[in-house]
Amino acid sequence: MKFAFLEEPPFCFAGASGEVSGCDVELARRLGDMLGLASFKPIEAEFAELLPGLVEGRWTMTTGLFVSEERRQLVDFTRPIWALQDGLLVAKHNPRGFRGYQSIAEDRTALIGVITDQVQHLTALHNGIAPEQVRTFATQADVADAVASGAVHAYASVAMAHRGYLAQRPDMPLGLRGSPG
Repeated sequence: MKFAFLEEPPFCFAGASGEVSGCDVELARRLGDMLGLASFKPIEAEFAELLPGLVEGRWTMTTGLFVSEERRQLVDFTRPIWALQDGLLVAKHNPRGFRGYQSIAEDRTALIGVITDQVQHLTALHNGIAPEQVRTFATQADVADAVASGAVHAYASVAMAHRGYLAQRPDMPLGLRGSPG
């Protein structure tokens, strides 16, 4: 079984020896064993490649994704394996005082970064953030660097993924504001 993953601890990550680990990886391995599949081959991908690669047959399964009607048109989903809260990656000590999506919406000078096609883009818009306040990025590293440099003021994604990212990069001048609403 070919399993596409993102470098996104604690869900999926490559260790120093190159061994791929994480809770989604272990779940995929276990599923492969249960299905009697002889091999397990993890393949690192970017978020934008996950669904196209699955549709094109480059891999058999991907790391967990939020279910949407648009995505259901392309692929089949298992029962959800996660119930995850969003979080905001912000400059260390949260100098703009963001409490969540709505506080960003109230500050019309604030810019929020999201990864292209992740559900947090729509969540931001549904919470009143104006489209001109949203900047899209291809990768987690790109948008985190944009927050660190001040090009955007917050990055919306899964809080647990932000924690894993920060744990691997303790010197980055970033902090987490969890569960934005």
